[in-house]
Amino acid sequence: MNRTVDLVVIGAGPAGSNAALIAARAGLSVVLMDEQPSAGGQVWRAPWPGLNGRFSSTEARQGDALRARLAGSAVDIRLGRRVWSITNGFRIDAVGPDGNECFLAPRLIAATGAYERVVPFPGWTLPGVIGLAAATVLLKSHAVLPGRRTIVAGCGPLLPAVAAGIEKLGGEVAAVVDLSAPWEWLKAAPDLATRPELLSRGIGWGLKLLTKRIPVHFRHAVKCAEGVERVERVTLAPVDAAGAPVAAGQVVIEADALCVGHGLVPGAEVTKLLRARHIYDRLRGGWIPEVDGFGRTSVPGLFAVGDGAGIRGAAPAEIAGEIAGLTAAHEGGSIGHQEFADGAGQLCKRLRSLDRFSDAAASLMALRPAQVASIPPNAVVCRCEDVTRAEINEAYDAGARDANQLKHFTRCGMGPCQGRMCGDIAAELLAQRVGSRPTVGHWTGRPPLRPVALDELIGAFSYDDIPIPEPAPL
Repeated sequence: MNRTVDLVVIGAGPAGSNAALIAARAGLSVVLMDEQPSAGGQVWRAPWPGLNGRFSSTEARQGDALRARLAGSAVDIRLGRRVWSITNGFRIDAVGPDGNECFLAPRLIAATGAYERVVPFPGWTLPGVIGLAAATVLLKSHAVLPGRRTIVAGCGPLLPAVAAGIEKLGGEVAAVVDLSAPWEWLKAAPDLATRPELLSRGIGWGLKLLTKRIPVHFRHAVKCAEGVERVERVTLAPVDAAGAPVAAGQVVIEADALCVGHGLVPGAEVTKLLRARHIYDRLRGGWIPEVDGFGRTSVPGLFAVGDGAGIRGAAPAEIAGEIAGLTAAHEGGSIGHQEFADGAGQLCKRLRSLDRFSDAAASLMALRPAQVASIPPNAVVCRCEDVTRAEINEAYDAGARDANQLKHFTRCGMGPCQGRMCGDIAAELLAQRVGSRPTVGHWTGRPPLRPVALDELIGAFSYDDIPIPEPAPL
C-alpha cells in the first residue's frame, strides 16, 4: 500500500500525538504511527485491557484524555506499526498487522522519545535485573511487581516513583540506592518548585518511603549483582560527587530483583538516518538533532520534538509537539502567517517557562563520566554481542578513534537493539581514551531502524507469483 499524505508523525507519545492533533485540526492530512498498541508513550502508557480499574493517577487520566482526543480527531492513527525505513522526501516504510505499509509525505515529525541508560556493572545481565523505565511498564501497564524483594537504584526522579509504585502494589522495597547526595536534591528544589504539582508528587513519594522505613543509600551505586540463575544479592559501594567508587563502606543486600537506571538517552535514530545535523549536549542526554525554536532540523521538512530531541520531560514535549504541528500546518499552507505567529508565540513562551524544572530534572539524570570510567574490564557493555570493557579498550589500542571504527572493530552495536542499550556508554568509554566526546561522534544511522522479520517484509506469496523472464535467445 502506497499512500501520499501531508504529514507523517512517528511516535504517539505526548509530543507526537499533540503534533498530529494540531496539524490535523488545521486541515492537514496526518498519519500518526507508533509501535505500541495504544497511544500515550512511556509516560502515559495505557493499562493492559481489563486492568483499567487498578490504576488511578494524574498520568493515567492525562493518558486517557489524550487517547480520547485522538479518537475524536481526523488523525489517521496507525498503531502497532514498526517503522523500519525512511528516505528523504519522505518515504516511510513500516510493517504492521496488515503487512507492509508505505506513506509518502513532504513533511515528517520524529517524536521517538528516549531510551533508558544503564551504566554496566558485573551481573547487570542477570535475570531479575531490569531498567527503571522497564519497571514502570510492569507497574503502570500490567500491575506486575519486578520481584518479591526489590532494590531500586540509579539516579533521577524515576527512583522514588518506581519505589513508591512497588509499595503501592504491595511489593517489598529492600533499599533505594541514589547516586545523588541529599544536598543535590536540595540544590535542585527551587527549580523543581517551578512545577509545584510535580514537586509535591515527588515529596509524597519520598514521604511514603520514609513512613515505610525503607533504607535510602544516598551517594551509593551498585558495584555488582550476583546469583546463580537470577540475581540473589547486590553489593553497593559509596561513590564521590563524580560517581567514582570510594574505598570503604560496601553493603550487601539480598534481593530477587534489581531495578536500575542512570538517566535517559534521546532516541534520535530517525534524524541520524536522514543525516540531520546533531550536537552533543550532556545535559540533554547526549547526541541530539540541532533544531530551531519550531522543531525544524537541518533537513527541509524534517522536525524533531520531545525527548528524542533532548531530554526535557512530558510537559515540554507536549508543547514542542504543538509548535511543530502548527509549523507544519503553516508551511503546508493550512494556516496564515498571523495565525501561526500568534499561536506559536504563545506556545514558545509557555515552553520557556518550563526550562528551569526540566534543566533541574535533567541535571539529576546526567551521565557521570567517573562512573563510566569505573566500569571493570570484565563487565559486558554490549549485551547483544557480548562486548566487554576490555575489548573496547583493545579496540582503542588497535587504532579505533571514533564510534563507527569501534563498531567495526568489536561488533558493538550490531545486535538486535542496534546500539540503543550500549551506544552511549561504549562511545563514552572510547571518548575517555580519545579525550573528547564530540570527536568520537555517534554511530551512523542505517536501515532497518528496527529489526524486522524477513517474512514480514515478504508477506504471503506463492512461487506462481514470482515473475519468470523470457529465456534469452541462443
